[in-house]
Amino acid sequence: MTGLPTDRAHPLDPPVGLRARAPVSRLPYPDGHLGWLVTGHDAARAVLADPRLSARAELRHSPVSATGPADPAPPGVFIAMDPPDHTRYRRLLTGQFTVRRMRLLEPLIERHTTEHLDAMRRQGPPVDLVEAFALPIPSLAICDLLGVPHSDRDRFQRDTAVIASLDTTPARTAAAMADLTGFLGELVAHKRARPTGDLISDLVRGGEVDDNELTAIAVMLLIAGHETTANMLALGLYALLTNPDQLAALRADPALTDNAVEELLRHLSIVHIGPTRTALEDLTIAGHHITAGENVTVSLPSANRDPARFPRPDRLDLTRTTSGHLAFGHGIHQCLGQQLARVELRVGYHALLHRFPSLRLAVDAAEIQFATDTVTYGVRRLPVTWDQ
Repeated sequence: MTGLPTDRAHPLDPPVGLRARAPVSRLPYPDGHLGWLVTGHDAARAVLADPRLSARAELRHSPVSATGPADPAPPGVFIAMDPPDHTRYRRLLTGQFTVRRMRLLEPLIERHTTEHLDAMRRQGPPVDLVEAFALPIPSLAICDLLGVPHSDRDRFQRDTAVIASLDTTPARTAAAMADLTGFLGELVAHKRARPTGDLISDLVRGGEVDDNELTAIAVMLLIAGHETTANMLALGLYALLTNPDQLAALRADPALTDNAVEELLRHLSIVHIGPTRTALEDLTIAGHHITAGENVTVSLPSANRDPARFPRPDRLDLTRTTSGHLAFGHGIHQCLGQQLARVELRVGYHALLHRFPSLRLAVDAAEIQFATDTVTYGVRRLPVTWDQ
């Protein structure tokens, strides 16, 4: 095997070939680098928590393409930085993503959800649940958080789709990134002149980042804040609709919703490529000697299906104890927006299943197309129907 596999025998299971691997094994990268693949849960946690393993972009080899390491991350792109630079940016943003602030956003998320479910009802079946529900809800929520006009959703969704694709050309990716950066740079300048009550305005008032840093932060948050949750909403609904016993249990007991969200996060693990870290010095992981400079790629889908951590891991069980799953990562780079995602998923799943108790796939499950060629795994379209 060269590189990290992305093809799947079953759409809800980890990519082919990963389950047979040892918890830590050698991985030849597409550009010729020889590094490591981690599929075990305990080893994955150890890698993601170890400060001797770097997230810096200029040290990282891609596990899925032959492109070499990238340029160093520009100011503000803290996801590709190590402390102390990462620490500085992360500290500025942690207070913006508190559970309290996410709860303040919840009424807005509920309103957006209701409006889109009303529109689905008026339109009548069948509908594509990605276009009608899963994509707009997190897009509107991140707009509300950042202070992005709702009318600009089509623009940033189009750019994000290009940036997240693994098959697009470098020129198209660069053009999409330039367009998104230009758009958000203009918004940052507008917020600096007339700040309001959103996250970008709060960072402007704080005075600890310049416009270039703030624009880069906004780009990251905007992309991650809608694209990942949209895929999770849609793929989670596919999982429920194709597991009728679990769907029936959730409909019968809405109190299961919080735990259902965590189990779906574990079971699906839509971040299916990486994360990848680079050893800054020689170290040992699960008995394997990692040499300085070697890359280590973690397979989150495999780690979250490790039978040593989760009994009967391939079964979707909404009553399962899910503590310790790695769907949001682990360590200092753990997903900053995880509480927002949880609110969106909880509200979205509950409201949709409540409003449409007969919701079901409008096509055979075998006809659903899945996105293996994007940074996060998901469904391209999800046609559904219901009894009117």
